Amino acid sequence: MGGVTAANLASILLVLGDEELLATRAVTEAVAKVRGVDPEADVREYQAGALAVGEIAEMLSPSLFGGRRLLILRSGQDARKDLVAALLAYAKNPDPEVQLLVLHLGAAKGKAFADGLRAAGATVVPAAKLKGHRERVAFVRDEIRRAGGKCTDDAAEALIAAVGNDLRELAAACSQLIADTDGRISADTVSRYYRGRVEVTGFTVADATMVGDVPAALEALRWALHVGVDPVPIADALADGVRTVARVASAGRGNAYQLASSLGMPPWKVERAQRQGRGWTPEGLVRAMQVAAECNAAVKGGSDDRAYALERAVFSVAAARQGGTR
Repeated sequence: MGGVTAANLASILLVLGDEELLATRAVTEAVAKVRGVDPEADVREYQAGALAVGEIAEMLSPSLFGGRRLLILRSGQDARKDLVAALLAYAKNPDPEVQLLVLHLGAAKGKAFADGLRAAGATVVPAAKLKGHRERVAFVRDEIRRAGGKCTDDAAEALIAAVGNDLRELAAACSQLIADTDGRISADTVSRYYRGRVEVTGFTVADATMVGDVPAALEALRWALHVGVDPVPIADALADGVRTVARVASAGRGNAYQLASSLGMPPWKVERAQRQGRGWTPEGLVRAMQVAAECNAAVKGGSDDRAYALERAVFSVAAARQGGTR
């Protein structure tokens, strides 16, 4: 760990949140930093709920043999009152040779302990679960950046569509992408790498169709049908894509977060619809809605060739975007 010195080590670290990947990573990084300063550092782990005050006093007192120590206290929210009092008293005047790392779920239980550590000057490492789509996009971009690569927003969205929302899987996917590419990650990179996973959803077909990318839409459609995706959700996704762009376009220009509340949509969906809506006219959107309705009726009404109905809809929606009536 180049550049890490004893002066850079926080005396008290509070890892706050219930996302296991982020908490585990915080512990790993803390151990690496301490060992970077002192390879012989003594690292010990304890469960807060099972720890007695006498034990903590012994751990935190100056060592006869010197040397740096890292004490990791897991499940800080389970610490009993006497232990909390002892640790908060210690946190006001910590030993410079000791680093105390407390993991805390960040909920109401044991909140006074977390608040007390923060008030005592603890360095807080956020480890809360990522709730929103934008937070996951930022997570993917940060992962790629940490590994020395670059990643666009649409590439991060494509990776989330391919892999899902689990942070461990996303982190592993980012690591794999960096290892197998030149580090510059675009949506095309993700699409090529995860062909067959990204392209099996109706939303992938709809997204490509709405921006007029007929070749990509047809490739995604044919692959989805090839691997057994039912035509009905593909038709539904196409209709939803047209309807969403129409609703956002009719709401006028504005900040995605402001429009989101009035439209009852998540901000990321508004942002995506705003991007997809460029190049559309009101007349084109009306025509596209008619096409999507006809496609839905054909697919759900048991058309003899549902795949043909979907392909024709892709061509017709794209033509409507260009102002045609195909």
